[in-house]
Amino acid sequence: MILVTGGAGFIGSNFVLQWLAARDEPVVNLDNLTYAGNLRNLDSVRGDARHIFVRGDIDDPELVAQLLRAHRPRAVLNFAAETHVDRSILGPAEFVRTNIHGTFNLLEAARAYWGGLAGEEQRRFRFLQVSTDEVYGSLSAEEAAFRETTAYAPNSPYAASKAAADHMVRAYHHTYGLPTLTTNCSNNYGPFQFPEKLIPLVIINALAGKPIPVYGDGQNVRDWLYVDDHCSGIRRVLEAAQPGEVYNIGGNSEKNNLEVVRTLCAVLDELRPAPRPYASLIAYVKDRPGHDRRYAIDAGKIRRELGWQPAQNFAGGMRRTVSWYLANTEWSSSVTSGEYQKWMNANYQERGAA
Repeated sequence: MILVTGGAGFIGSNFVLQWLAARDEPVVNLDNLTYAGNLRNLDSVRGDARHIFVRGDIDDPELVAQLLRAHRPRAVLNFAAETHVDRSILGPAEFVRTNIHGTFNLLEAARAYWGGLAGEEQRRFRFLQVSTDEVYGSLSAEEAAFRETTAYAPNSPYAASKAAADHMVRAYHHTYGLPTLTTNCSNNYGPFQFPEKLIPLVIINALAGKPIPVYGDGQNVRDWLYVDDHCSGIRRVLEAAQPGEVYNIGGNSEKNNLEVVRTLCAVLDELRPAPRPYASLIAYVKDRPGHDRRYAIDAGKIRRELGWQPAQNFAGGMRRTVSWYLANTEWSSSVTSGEYQKWMNANYQERGAA
């Protein structure tokens, strides 16, 4: 049995689905079902006795402790987080509460639970923190990619909240001996991603004939990682890494935002032709404050030590992603109403042209 937090969100739900497809070990899935958590992501395992869903907050000490006592998991994997940089700029308080204090609460509960285990149960227990490359800050075009030894230099409230959580995880290992692991991933994309993020936003706006917003000059660079590859990397770290280790998980696919948008438009032109090229919808908008120029992941350590590397290249991952959204328009419609529309109005319509 493992306990996954945030398992109804984008990366968490993909991890749960991949886990249950690959093995019989049950999953307790704790998710608060905030705006980006969606039980529809898990429709394919509805009724599966190996998936135990619990709605609740990682910042609820009694609930977390009760789940650990009742289910006795051999690992806790923390996917639960507020993750969108723009939202953190407009409202950082929730990022502090969930990402910092929520992780602290999980660590405290895990420490107490682990301390009560004995023998092989205690030896094999792991606490795995799923983090981001954004904790490392920004790179120039000439600088080497982020390594696990790169100093943290977060530049947004989101990145700072994840950095603080990572530091707490490290401290609980070195101070208390809690067997922790941390993974820092590059930009994920794939099925079930909430459409505030670049790739699903481009797909959904393009299909609706709406402007495709591109921040600034569109030259901000990210390393792009298909979500299934990220999940397989996390599974490999959980099964093979030594306590206290940190691994960067990247896709070996550095692209600037404009390249990503134009690639998506070209795939849409092929798979769902429109009267005019989708790229004609591109609209440059005012850049976000403090927008990091470049992220790049050096995933050499996980390749050398654990034998993991991504299976999906950028072109193939983009095609798979577009195909999924084209085949699941009902899912997209269900998450792009109400609060989502308010967010789009606040973040884009009031932003203005670049």
